[in-house]
Amino acid sequence: MSQAIKISCRNLWKLFGDDPAGFLAEHAGAPSDAALKDNNYIGAVRDVSFDVHDGEILVIMGLSGSGKSTLIRAITRLNEATSGEILLDGKDLLKATPAELIELRRHKLGMVFQNFGLLPHRNVLDNVAFPLEVRGSSRDERESSAREMLKLVGLEGRETYFPRELSGGQQQRVGIARSLAVGPDVWFLDEPFSALDPLIRREMQDEFLRLQRLLKKTILFITHDFDEAIRLADHIGIMKDGKLVQLATPEEMVTNPADDYVKAFTKNAPRDKIISLGTIARQTKQKPAGKPIAADTKLGEAACQVLNSDAPISVIDANGKSIGNVTRDAMIAALYPEAFRD
Repeated sequence: MSQAIKISCRNLWKLFGDDPAGFLAEHAGAPSDAALKDNNYIGAVRDVSFDVHDGEILVIMGLSGSGKSTLIRAITRLNEATSGEILLDGKDLLKATPAELIELRRHKLGMVFQNFGLLPHRNVLDNVAFPLEVRGSSRDERESSAREMLKLVGLEGRETYFPRELSGGQQQRVGIARSLAVGPDVWFLDEPFSALDPLIRREMQDEFLRLQRLLKKTILFITHDFDEAIRLADHIGIMKDGKLVQLATPEEMVTNPADDYVKAFTKNAPRDKIISLGTIARQTKQKPAGKPIAADTKLGEAACQVLNSDAPISVIDANGKSIGNVTRDAMIAALYPEAFRD
């Protein structure tokens, strides 16, 4: 990816205990699992490092208690990290003064959480305009911006409704519009759709992707749902016991899981929609036949042609050059690895 790095997280720790900073210092910034346990410390976030590029969606996921929500709260400084660096455009957020942090939240950071957090006594327009009111914008300016955001999320015409008069999906759209009203550079979302019914959740994922195509925000998205992660993410990070176990593209994670924990997450992933032909293309003795297929074509899109051909199919890169061939057996093995292995 050629984009500049927007967020850089370096050796981030969040410990809970009597003297977290002192404990880390005593153990040279790298306490063992045994040391944490013996001294009654909880390693909620443990030596986590990653980069998020400008315009990228990084999804962090894991089971309950894995540290994913603590991580996002540490990055946004809703909880103070014990140690490490969090760089936003090269500047360490952990060194920001309270006044600087307020300005960052008012102008650069947008946040959406599972709990919609709407103000029940304010109508939809006033809810969306609220962060602009806090920022000191004039009434005309904040209402104009709020109307634009409501139109963007498909709630035009509901400006005078109150939260109780909206569905769950509509309430979440209001929360999204409110977080976008300040024009944030970076968007943080902590399981924003997990409280919604499956059909509404799917609809909100589609809406989220539509907004991202328009706005191209840098996004850190937290979820425990792998299907949601692969739909939304450019890269996925999986956490366990406060550690970042693997950071990879959805395709890399499915085809090369770091360990059994990651493998369990990817076991039921829709491989036909994730894996591309370029990943499984190999040189073959048998000459290819039929029309070549682009390397970034997903297996599901090419399955009919490959499975109905007795000869391999040539796979070509963006310049039209062959990078190898895909056989029927290779396609089946990629789609059904467990069954094929047996």
